[in-house]
Amino acid sequence: MKSTNNNLPKHVAIILDGNGRWARRRGLPRTMGHKVGVDNIRKIALEASRIGIKALSVFAFSTENWNRPEAEVDYLMTLPEEFERLFQDEFEKQRIRVLFSGRKTKVSSKNLEIMNRLETSSASREGMVLNICFDYGSYDELTRAFQQITVKVKQGDLDPAAITPEMITDHLDTKDLPELDFLIRTSGEIRLSNFMLWQAGYAELLFMKVTWPAFTKRHLHQALREFAKRNRRFGQVKG
Repeated sequence: MKSTNNNLPKHVAIILDGNGRWARRRGLPRTMGHKVGVDNIRKIALEASRIGIKALSVFAFSTENWNRPEAEVDYLMTLPEEFERLFQDEFEKQRIRVLFSGRKTKVSSKNLEIMNRLETSSASREGMVLNICFDYGSYDELTRAFQQITVKVKQGDLDPAAITPEMITDHLDTKDLPELDFLIRTSGEIRLSNFMLWQAGYAELLFMKVTWPAFTKRHLHQALREFAKRNRRFGQVKG
């Protein structure tokens, strides 16, 4: 399948919603939905890379997900190991670089080691960037960014009047990624759930009813065709 349009977003983000519902409808434990969902990250990332998307951000675990049942959280904490197992060979062939956004203070030392290893081993790759948002939340990300900027102000290295939106952007986890163009949420919920609130300021949004484990290459291309129809004005008036 070739790329579906010439108006391809550089940076796509997906809120991976519906793993639990997908599993429940099939009489399976919620963890099975997450397991299938992780493999789907691999499939969709490979397709996104193939058609020329520059960056794909996926919401894998939020700062609020710690409030889920202990057994489910325990399973979700095995995801970095699953990422490493599933992503190694094919991602290397496709030159896909892996990054992790989110706080690093609450995950285990084992997971930090795995995440660092994935980032380091793929750092020189020049293909698409897969940004895995793990223990991520926009409130936390923005708080950390403001804390870093405040330190510079306190040290006398920065005048508060010189703080700009661009400076804030440069202190976010996504600072090295292209500007977010397109944000998709699966499973029919119509909200952002504390995901990339700053980055999504002028992104196009699409809410799809399909659950994440059932989201296929066909759904990705369907979404991209919808994006190509959008008239992005960025606050301006176009004829």
